[in-house]
Amino acid sequence: MNIFRPWPVLSAVALMSFPAAAAAPAFRIEEATIAGVHAAMKTGSLTCRALVSEYLARIEAYDKKGPALNAIVLTNPNALAEAEALDQRFKQGGLTGPLHCVPAIVKDNFETIGLQSAGGSLSLQGFVSNKDAFQVSRIKAAGAIVLAKSNMAEFAFSPVETVNSLLPGYTRNPYALDRVTAGSSGGTAAAVAANFGLIGLGSDTGDSIRGPSAHQALAGIRSTMGLTSRAGVIPLNLLADIAGPMTRTLADAVAVLQVIAGEDPADAATAAARGHKIPDYRSALVATGLKGARIGVLHQAYEREPDGVDPDVVKAFAAAIDALKAAGAVIVDPAAVNLDQVNRNPDAAPCMGFKYDINAWLASHGDRIPMKTLDDIVASRKFHPSIQVRLQAAQQSMPQGPESDACKQEMAYRKAFGDAVTKAMTGMKLDAFVYPTWSYPPRLIGDLNTPGGDNSQVFSPSSGFPAINVPMGYTRDGRLPAGITFFGRAWDEATLIKLAYGFEQSTHHRHPPASAPPLSGR
Repeated sequence: MNIFRPWPVLSAVALMSFPAAAAAPAFRIEEATIAGVHAAMKTGSLTCRALVSEYLARIEAYDKKGPALNAIVLTNPNALAEAEALDQRFKQGGLTGPLHCVPAIVKDNFETIGLQSAGGSLSLQGFVSNKDAFQVSRIKAAGAIVLAKSNMAEFAFSPVETVNSLLPGYTRNPYALDRVTAGSSGGTAAAVAANFGLIGLGSDTGDSIRGPSAHQALAGIRSTMGLTSRAGVIPLNLLADIAGPMTRTLADAVAVLQVIAGEDPADAATAAARGHKIPDYRSALVATGLKGARIGVLHQAYEREPDGVDPDVVKAFAAAIDALKAAGAVIVDPAAVNLDQVNRNPDAAPCMGFKYDINAWLASHGDRIPMKTLDDIVASRKFHPSIQVRLQAAQQSMPQGPESDACKQEMAYRKAFGDAVTKAMTGMKLDAFVYPTWSYPPRLIGDLNTPGGDNSQVFSPSSGFPAINVPMGYTRDGRLPAGITFFGRAWDEATLIKLAYGFEQSTHHRHPPASAPPLSGR
């Protein structure tokens, strides 16, 4: 059910004037899409400078003031100049690329030329890379503007909240200011949900794209391992790290995925993409995409002891299943499906992990970066107290390199896990699995006693297979967003996009948060 109630005031784009004969309806920035922005530019009713100005005004009004979402670390001081340059290029030849003048919110762990990239940690404050992360470079080449760097859980450690040592306080959920955003990409999610930018980039090791997307009524894509590069993203664990889009509509997420997908010599994992032709994912945006699809309910993902499932989430998921059926999907509900048949060797040494990956990343930046090793970070004491135990545990670990027996065993486990997923799907003739992205609504900020509810740490990260979150509905009397995950075969993003888009278009659950309404007089 769509519970959106239109705001009483519509937004008008600032800094624009047109002759009366050429007057066009005011462009509404709230809930804008890439297609809508480009259409307005083509009619002359919107300029890039005006669009960027509006987003900067919203950040100024709502990030540290008003609802004080605390989602933004810094804004790009050159954003308006970049917008003006794009306006000039547009006058000369039209759109400069598929992401022409798309203001992007980029998580603080993406290296970005000219802008600090600190991973949410005081220990890395002041670090400015001399290169862009691969995905940042790709979106810029497609015409996007990095508008702001977003807050994140420090070093991407926490899946349940967004707090760090770089900014004081938590990032707030714009749908309920006393609730968490999930982590670690909670800043990107809150900013995009509150209409601070047109698209967002986040990273996902356990659930950090999908969880915050579920908590903030967004579409988020975790792609197949190797489809997109992680080069230039501060690592948490390269065995599972993925970076990708977080947007208000799945169509916009797909537009970003199309731009960032592909092989990158700087990320060896993307060599796997060589044998897989990247399709036009936009062709999978079919409103009737659920018709005839076979979808399995993955009870194992969300019916777990000892925490169980919140009744509101059960109710929202049941309604989602009904919506899938109404849109033509065949629901296969085999409660006995069990993918836990594959287990790690409990005696194996750790393969790589945070210590190994962060030390390699720090070393790659030489004297440009204030810390040289994980030991330096721990000794600096420049981190949030909540991550001290985890930092010290990583410091004391003895990780093995990628050619070690430990890593060979780990990779064998991950392949076996993926094979088990594929076998189960093939046996039941499934196009995808579905499950609630989280088993509980966003919890209160500071609450460490009630269940976090995260359901996404195992299946996609362990297999390396893709998963997409889209809004599923709302809990707590329609106040708190919930998300549904579509999980499927490796390299089969197109099928998941088709199914998730069919669900999104048949339900239209997304609505903007009341805490960040249109600015008055604009």
